[in-house]
Amino acid sequence: MRNRNGRREDRAGAQQNPATKNNGPKGKKTSRNGVYLFSLTIFLIGLAAVLAAFWGNLSVPAIIVGIVVGFVLASSVRIAPQWERVVVLRLGKFNRIAGPGLYFLIPIVEHAAAHVDQRIITTPFTAEEALTADLVPLDIDAVLFWLVWNPKDACVEVEDYSSAIWWAAQTALRDAIGRINLAEVATRREQLDNEIKEILDAKTRTWGITVVSVEIRDIAIPKELQDAMSKEAQAERERNARLLLAEIEKDISEMFVDAAAVYDQNDKAMQLRTMNLIYESVKEKGGLVIAPSAFGEAFNNIKGFGGE
Repeated sequence: MRNRNGRREDRAGAQQNPATKNNGPKGKKTSRNGVYLFSLTIFLIGLAAVLAAFWGNLSVPAIIVGIVVGFVLASSVRIAPQWERVVVLRLGKFNRIAGPGLYFLIPIVEHAAAHVDQRIITTPFTAEEALTADLVPLDIDAVLFWLVWNPKDACVEVEDYSSAIWWAAQTALRDAIGRINLAEVATRREQLDNEIKEILDAKTRTWGITVVSVEIRDIAIPKELQDAMSKEAQAERERNARLLLAEIEKDISEMFVDAAAVYDQNDKAMQLRTMNLIYESVKEKGGLVIAPSAFGEAFNNIKGFGGE
């Protein structure tokens, strides 16, 4: 999108949340309905137990007590999916990593600060109008594959690790592009992927995050430069073709010189060459061929054809 001055605004602007940005296909995601259903069941069990205890003298205070007990039980007894880890704080300090499966919390004293997904996460990111070393603006789309291997550091060392790694990836991409020329961008794509991965690994290692890979999807070159690059490539191909043709002509001329030297030193070689030319002419046209008198003399000078 362009502003009033005609300049393109960065997609990572304040009006767009990079953590939720996704240009890829919308696939089927795993569900946490089982976790919510388990909490609801624990809540209902606690509520039902209190109501059963006060069944003979059921009142509003008894219902309130049942709701409180059910809420406390649902907050204390929880489950986490196989791919999830829970960061538990006790009185504001890190205590442990819980999950997967069943885990317990002490009401009020402990709480789940974060639920960390430890599967590989795919994050698209872009660098619009990233300047190369020769000051050419490029629009680049890439994909980042990463995972959280240390839930504690991911929650304690950085406020929002999803947004942090998105911004870090975009910055690393711009830095890598700024160190090479336009002509090197397409030919060094794999090297760029590895370079960005190394930069991100060094930056996110203290966050408990590992970058699996970085893959550049598309590089958009300005239209005004596409024609110039196309003409340059066409001129380069024409130059190579002319050089190849010149080398071939040089080789042929050298072979002609060598053949002439052989014919000059050996008359029979010249006569055999003459006979070969007559044979090829007869083979192509068929029938009798009217040949110059020099051809006849070539036969007469060879033994078996009137020669000595």
